[in-house]
Amino acid sequence: MPRIFLSPSTQQYNEYVTGGNEEFYMNQIADRMEPLLRSNGIMFTRNTPDMTAASSIAASNAGNYALHLGLHSNASPPASYGQTRGSIVFYYPGSAQGAAAAGAIAGRIRQIYPLPELVQVRATTEIGEVAKVRAVAAFVEIAYHDNVEDANWITANLTPIAEAISAGVTDYFGLPFLPVVPARSGVVDTDGSALNIRSLPALDARILAQAYDGARLTVLNEWMGWYVVEFGSYRGFASGAYITLL
Repeated sequence: MPRIFLSPSTQQYNEYVTGGNEEFYMNQIADRMEPLLRSNGIMFTRNTPDMTAASSIAASNAGNYALHLGLHSNASPPASYGQTRGSIVFYYPGSAQGAAAAGAIAGRIRQIYPLPELVQVRATTEIGEVAKVRAVAAFVEIAYHDNVEDANWITANLTPIAEAISAGVTDYFGLPFLPVVPARSGVVDTDGSALNIRSLPALDARILAQAYDGARLTVLNEWMGWYVVEFGSYRGFASGAYITLL
């Protein structure tokens, strides 16, 4: 399954005009994304609030990630403080995959942001978490924290924002977006053969691992006869026809 580096803002000094700060609210969104990503089969590593942008970039570059996802809120220059609204998803210029990831996420945000015409996708070389990471990058400036309407929208919609961004990630990877359901235990029931765990819910998708007959695994979700499963360190899709739920 895809593995992403989830990088909520570490900028606690960026205060919201309505109270609180960027680091706090972006981590609140990331907290809500974690069960969504797991339930949809997305592997992830996350930075921590004591890190910086530089150490987040270094941690991302030390791994092998299919997407580096930055979560931030925006601010206007002093001359226009509080006057700007909108959401921007940045990617690196010339990166077709970055543009696709940014477009998928922006498309989902448009469905929930009150002014969808102000949701934009832009290329940039000026943001380190776009220009300096090895992975495909999408850097989300969710809305403007110096604008009262935008700040209130963020703080009142943490869960819908987390759902929209997570859905954009699954769209980018070509996966269905599934709601979180309680995890269940299961056992492989194949009459002796191994069960293929695949990267996508398709018989021709890449095989990530094979679970032996009788193996225990965790079933995270279900889609059209396929289960999202965890088996050891692997997370992927397996045919529900060969798994008995316990």
